[in-house]
Amino acid sequence: MTDPVCGMDVTPEDAAGSYTYRGEQYYFCNASCLERFQDNPEQFLAPGDKAEKASVAPGTIYTCPMDPEVRQVGPGACPKCGMALEPMAVTLAEESNPELALMTRRFWVSAAITAPLLFVAMGGMLTGHRLGHPIPAPLMPWLEFALATPVVLWGGWPFFKRGAASIANRSPNMFTLIALGTGTSYVYSTIATLAPQVFPASFRLASGEVPVYFEAAAGIIVLVLLGQVLELRARSRTSTALKLLLGLAPKSALWLNADGSEQDVPLDRIETGDRLRVRPGEKVPVDGLVLDGASAVDESLVTGESMPVEKRAGDHVTGGTVNGSGGFVMRAERVGSETLLAQIVAMVAQAQRSRAPIQRLADVAASYFVPVVVSIAVITFGAWWWLGPAPRLAHALVNAVAVLIIACPCALGLATPMSIMVGTGRGALAGVLVRTAEALEGLAKVDTLVIDKTGTLTEGKPRVVALHAEAGWTETELLRLGASIERASEHPLAGAVVAAAQTKSISLSDVTDFHSHTGLGVTGVVDGRSVAAGNHSFLASLGVTFAEQGPDVERSQSQPGTSVYLAADGRLAGSLVLADPVKATTPEAIRALHREGLQIVMLTGDARATAEAVAREVGIDVVEAEVLPARKREVVQELKSRGRMVAMAGDGVNDAPALAEADVGIAMGSGADVAMESAGITLVKGDLRGLIRARRLSRATLRNIRQNLFFAFVYNALAIPLAAGVLYPVLGWLLSPMIAAAAMTFSSVSVITNALRLRKVEI
Repeated sequence: MTDPVCGMDVTPEDAAGSYTYRGEQYYFCNASCLERFQDNPEQFLAPGDKAEKASVAPGTIYTCPMDPEVRQVGPGACPKCGMALEPMAVTLAEESNPELALMTRRFWVSAAITAPLLFVAMGGMLTGHRLGHPIPAPLMPWLEFALATPVVLWGGWPFFKRGAASIANRSPNMFTLIALGTGTSYVYSTIATLAPQVFPASFRLASGEVPVYFEAAAGIIVLVLLGQVLELRARSRTSTALKLLLGLAPKSALWLNADGSEQDVPLDRIETGDRLRVRPGEKVPVDGLVLDGASAVDESLVTGESMPVEKRAGDHVTGGTVNGSGGFVMRAERVGSETLLAQIVAMVAQAQRSRAPIQRLADVAASYFVPVVVSIAVITFGAWWWLGPAPRLAHALVNAVAVLIIACPCALGLATPMSIMVGTGRGALAGVLVRTAEALEGLAKVDTLVIDKTGTLTEGKPRVVALHAEAGWTETELLRLGASIERASEHPLAGAVVAAAQTKSISLSDVTDFHSHTGLGVTGVVDGRSVAAGNHSFLASLGVTFAEQGPDVERSQSQPGTSVYLAADGRLAGSLVLADPVKATTPEAIRALHREGLQIVMLTGDARATAEAVAREVGIDVVEAEVLPARKREVVQELKSRGRMVAMAGDGVNDAPALAEADVGIAMGSGADVAMESAGITLVKGDLRGLIRARRLSRATLRNIRQNLFFAFVYNALAIPLAAGVLYPVLGWLLSPMIAAAAMTFSSVSVITNALRLRKVEI
C-alpha cells in the first residue's frame, strides 16, 4: 500500500494511522501525513483520479523518474517534483498514458481558445492603444478575461494543483514557479479589469488604461501544456530497449507429448522439464538444454554478439534467441520469471530507477533552485517598481513573471535519470547488464582490473589437451580405455575424458567391477583387462612403475594442466593431460583493456605454474596464484587502500566477496547466480570483450549526463538574468513571459532528446 500524501510504501502493520474516506481505507507512514489527509482528502485524491486509473492494469505500481523512492498504485503526480509518475513495469501491451491523454486534451482545447485571445490582444498592441480597435475599448479587458479564464483555471489546473502540493509538501519545484507566474498575471489582470480604479496614475498607460496580461497567462499555460505533451512522449521512448527485450520472447511453444505428438501451447503453460521442439527460424521459447538435433542460434539481441552460436546435444539455449536453419528438441529448465530474458528485463528496470553519484550535484542545486529563483523574481519586481520606466507596476510584473517562468528546475532534475534510463537499456541490447547506476558511472573511472582465471579468462570446463601413449599403445586406444572407465565416474575430469572420446566418435566399452577412490582415481575391468586411472601417487600405490624422467616430469615442466595416468594389467599405458583452455576471445580483450590504460591483476586458486602459463598466453603481468576466496577480497582491499579504482571480474561463488568489495563488480553471465547478485555489472556472454563495451557505454553515458547538466546550468545562468531585464539599460531588450515559457519548455525537452541519443551510441 502507498501513503496517499507522501507516496511512500506502508503496510497496515507499520502504519502510524489509517483513515476511511468514501468507503476506502488509507494508511499513513506518519501522523503528519494523516493530519494533512484529514484536513483535505481531495487535495490528494483528485476527482479524475479514479477515471484515469481505470485505463491501466489494476495494481500497477507507478514511480517518479526523478524521485524513484516515490511509489504508488496507479498514475498521478510526484509529491516532490510534481512530474507525472510512470509505471515501474514495462509491458508489450499498448497501455494508455492517462497523463499524456489529459495534457493533450487540455492543450488542444486551451490552444483553440488562446488563438483568438492573442488576436484580440495583438490588435490592441498594433495600434498602441485601445482606440481604433474594432472592439470597443471598454469591452476589451472583459473579452480577454472571458477567453483567458477557462484556459488558466481549467487548462492550467494541474499546474496550480501541483504547485500548491509542492508548497504543502515543502518541496518547491517547476510547478511552484509556473503557478506563481501565471497566477500572478491572471490575478493582477482580473483586478485591473474588475476594479481598475484601485491603481494610481503612475501604473497606467498614456491612454489612462490599466494594462492587462491575460494573453500572457493563457499563452504560458498553452506553452507549458505543449511542453508536457512533448516531454511525456519523449519519456515514453526511454523504455524502447526494454520493449525490444520483452518482444524477443515468443507467445507460444511447440510442446512434445509423451506419445511423441506435438501441440502448440501458450508460453505461460510451459513447465520445467517439458520437452519442446524448436523449428528452423523460430525463437527459442525458454531457457533449456538441447536434447537432440543441432543448429546455429542467433544470440545477438541477448549477448550483443553478431555471430550465430553452434548448438548441439548437451548445450544450453536461451529463451528469446533465434534458431537458424536446423531444428532441435530441448528440455525446459527455466521458465517464466526465471529465464535469463526475464532477469535481464528486471535488472535493467532496477538500474533505471537507481541514482548515480553524479546526480548529487543536481540534487543539491535543485534544493536551492526554486527559493533562489523566487528571491530573484522578488528583487526584479522591486527594482523595476522602484527604478523602471512608466508604467512601473506593469514592467515590474512582466519581468518578475518572466523570471519565474523561464527558470527550469526540471532540466536539472532530468539530466541524470534520463541518461541512466536510456544508457542501461542500450547496454542490455549489447549484452551488458547494469545493476546500479553507481556501477555504470564508476566503470569509466576504473584504473585497475582484478580478474579471476577459471571461467573468466578460461572456459571454466576442463578439456583433454594432450595424450601421451606408452610404447605399444596408440592415442586412440589410450583415449578409448580412459573414457570407458571414466564413464562410470561423476568427477568433472571424467566427464571431460568422455567428451573427448565422443568428439572423435570413439566407441566405448562396458565396465565391470568399478570402484571409485575419492580424490585418487578409479579402478575396474574393461574388455577383460584390469584398468586403473588416477593421479601419480594412486597408480604408484597399486604397484605401477614410472620411468625416472617419464611423461609426468616432462609435462610438469612444459605443459600446465592435470595429468590422469592410465594403467592396464599393472603396466603404465600412458596419460591424458586435462586443462581449462583460455577462451579464444581473451587475448584480444586483454590487449584492448591494456590499451585502455588498465592495470590487470589475475587471481586464481590454481597452482602457480598453471597460472603463470595462462598469464603468459593472454599477456597479463601481475599474477597471484594459490589464493583462497578471502585472499581475493584482501587483494582488492589492498589495491583500494593505495588509491586505485578497482573493478573485479569473476564468475564463481568464491568470487562473490571480492566482487562485493570492489568499486565495480563485474560478473560473467555464464557463472554462478551469487556472483551476479554481488556484481554491479553482468556480461551476459561471459566474454571479457563485453567489458570493453561496458566501458564505452559508461563513458558515453557520463558524457551525456555532463552535457545535460552543462546545458541546464548554462541555460538557467543566462536565461534568468535576461528575463530579469539586465539588457534593458543597454539595448532596451525585454523578454516576454510567453517567450520565457517557450524557452522553459525547450530546455526540458532538449535534455530528454539529448539523452535519447544514447540509444544509437556505438559501443
